[in-house]
Amino acid sequence: MAKKILLTNKGIHPYLPKALTELGFQVDFDYTSTKEEIEQKMTTYYGVVMKSRFRADKSFFKNATNLRFLARVGVGFEHIDRTYAKKKGIEIILSPEGSRDAVGEHSMGLLLCLLNNLSKGDREIRKGQWLREPNRGVELKGKTVGIIGFGNMGQAMAKRLAGFGVKVMAYDKYKKGFSKKYAIEVSLKTLHKESDIISIHIPYDKANHYFIDKAFLKKFKKPIYVINTARGLVLNTKDLVKAIKKGQVLGAGLDVLEYEEQSFEAFKAANLPKPFQYLIQSDRVVLSPHIAGWTMESKLKHAQTIVQKIALLK
Repeated sequence: MAKKILLTNKGIHPYLPKALTELGFQVDFDYTSTKEEIEQKMTTYYGVVMKSRFRADKSFFKNATNLRFLARVGVGFEHIDRTYAKKKGIEIILSPEGSRDAVGEHSMGLLLCLLNNLSKGDREIRKGQWLREPNRGVELKGKTVGIIGFGNMGQAMAKRLAGFGVKVMAYDKYKKGFSKKYAIEVSLKTLHKESDIISIHIPYDKANHYFIDKAFLKKFKKPIYVINTARGLVLNTKDLVKAIKKGQVLGAGLDVLEYEEQSFEAFKAANLPKPFQYLIQSDRVVLSPHIAGWTMESKLKHAQTIVQKIALLK
């Protein structure tokens, strides 16, 4: 009898179930049942492929007596109880490789948009305003960029900066001795001293909650630009807004916000607090709706990556 794999989310590239079927698995789909209903039938599954419709917590894994893996189509693991899964011998599979190129490009897009006042200029022209001097840009060449987190996404950003004539530094608290090809490995002290721009690429977990806060931002020796395509909760928005108002931060490009709920489709702008209201009216802020890794190509590459990793488990 074929081993069964459950897909719980719509929007996954059709390559994934097709390829898993070709590998000999039986693929089931359940896009409508509640978390509790899915938990009741977990005993029958060898694997689950999901995105972020619900939390994979102790309750979710309780009946998963035959579960070999849980695959998350995407990058974040904050809604997965990895410690409990490990105790039960369940492999957690992520697919950061699938969106690293997209995130690298989007991070560059936010940065260039910010430095060249592209969003501001676009809005003004649509209102019939042709303002050149107020939109004079800042060149990237000659600047020092500090990358915080040098995994798949941080490395992708560094590679794309290579042709811009900038100095690229990287700090990663989880690893040391990484390649010098695209970035110079530095301490946080050096990053604070030399950066003109920081680009955030760290995962969210309890240790990284508000990693960038008031104290962190005050340590920079120069006013900086901030790019965040990682997770909203690694950056304290209230502290960021205060730093922008004080001139410590010259501008911010944000693809993620701490106010996003577990599934960001539930995002309700009207219910958000004052720091968010400042962000949406500020000409020094560029926003995008958590789409840095959201490209036509990445959708397929995430599926391909998941299939490759599941195949290695067989």
